Amino acid sequence: MSIRFVTRTVHAYLDYPVALALMGLPVILGLGAENPMALWLSVITGIAAFVLTLLTDHHLGVWRVLPYKFHLAVDLTVGIVFLLAPSLFGFAGLDALFYWINGAAVVTVISLSTPEAKPAM
Repeated sequence: MSIRFVTRTVHAYLDYPVALALMGLPVILGLGAENPMALWLSVITGIAAFVLTLLTDHHLGVWRVLPYKFHLAVDLTVGIVFLLAPSLFGFAGLDALFYWINGAAVVTVISLSTPEAKPAM
């Protein structure tokens, strides 16, 4: 049995709420008080994630022009950037914790995702 259990379908259902959370949570949590980049990096990433999901070739994509494997690669890149963001941009406290937790969550989901081929129709 494979440890990769996050299917394309499950991943698709996670994408929209995660994108919305990346846009809203920084405002709700008051991120960026010391460094506005802590607020805007997440908001802009959330907007980009929402657009990426709309364009991904999975059942919840609206315009299915981007391959699912490309989507996974972008997600992994975002996870790594989020893990590095506190060091790169000098985030501290809640700002740093927000990025470490989200980065770890994204990298974990990607490592557990199955990059299976598009289902036959």
